[in-house]
Amino acid sequence: MRCLFDLADKKAKKLNLEKETLKDDFWNNVEEAQKTISAMQDLKNIIEPFESLKNSLEDMDTMIDMAEEEGEGSSFFKETIKEIERIEKDYEILHLATLLSGEYDANAAILSIHAGAGGTEAQDWANMLYRMYSRFVEQFGFSMEELDYNQDGEAGIKSVTFLVKGKNAYGYLKGEKGVHRLVRISPFDAAKRRHTSFASVDVTPELDDDISIIINPEDLRIDTYRSSGKGGQHVNKTDSAVRIIHLPTGVVVQCQNERSQHMNKDRAMKMLYGKLVQIQEEEKKERIEDIQGKYSQIAWGSQIRSYVFHPYTLVKDHRTNAEVGNVTKVMDGDLEFFINEYLKLKASEKND
Repeated sequence: MRCLFDLADKKAKKLNLEKETLKDDFWNNVEEAQKTISAMQDLKNIIEPFESLKNSLEDMDTMIDMAEEEGEGSSFFKETIKEIERIEKDYEILHLATLLSGEYDANAAILSIHAGAGGTEAQDWANMLYRMYSRFVEQFGFSMEELDYNQDGEAGIKSVTFLVKGKNAYGYLKGEKGVHRLVRISPFDAAKRRHTSFASVDVTPELDDDISIIINPEDLRIDTYRSSGKGGQHVNKTDSAVRIIHLPTGVVVQCQNERSQHMNKDRAMKMLYGKLVQIQEEEKKERIEDIQGKYSQIAWGSQIRSYVFHPYTLVKDHRTNAEVGNVTKVMDGDLEFFINEYLKLKASEKND
């Protein structure tokens, strides 16, 4: 674990940052000072848990010897077992942190859900996924901000885009990008037949404006339109919603839930930056393709995960082969197992 963390390097970086804070002109640039403080805290959040775990493991050697002398029936033996389980859990949490080492893993995440073909059934499935991620965000201690909402007249949603804020939000959620498949008895089918539905999930990091992507204004087509949200305060009476198309790549982003056209445009530009940077990272080829195009075929054979409600209950990730029988629990936002397995898979592929 010490090697994975490169702990000596992190301690050296933290020491250098601490020296920066002692300079007389440190607070002359408040924005840069705050970035330095934040970077120090990030390093502290890695170093201190590691040192705490190291000390716990050293103490455990003594506890195990004493527990063996006391015998299995003793209260001290049972206490030692509980302490071992606690250490194992702390280790798993710390190990997971080593998997979140991507350049943008610490950033907030922008998720977009799009219903596949199939009308009401597919749109209801998109709505179910939106609820699932909303529950996950709540349970994980993140926060969520809706950016764009396209509701169908009958049931469900055609598409929704939302921002998930929190430390490592993108790192945790980046593996959710792909096609999600539902198998169930449709509540919209009077004959009670089994239906298969699809929806796609796109995930990009939210980025600051000071990034290495230059966007030519001539490459953008910016359209304004009226919001089509849930109604009430979500719908504007003016053309304040903004859609931006990056013509060279075909990337489309839109935002309608801010208070003004200017704010919607600023938010949409941040979304565009995120997509273009992700393209740059993943493609690195002469021809840049919209990363969402990889999932444009929202249909059978392209799914990353299946959610089966009938004739049995099972959620299976087709990349990691991880599976859970309690589909209701997963739909209530319990995604941590699938997220961990995906991060472990990507880490093993990287090491190979």
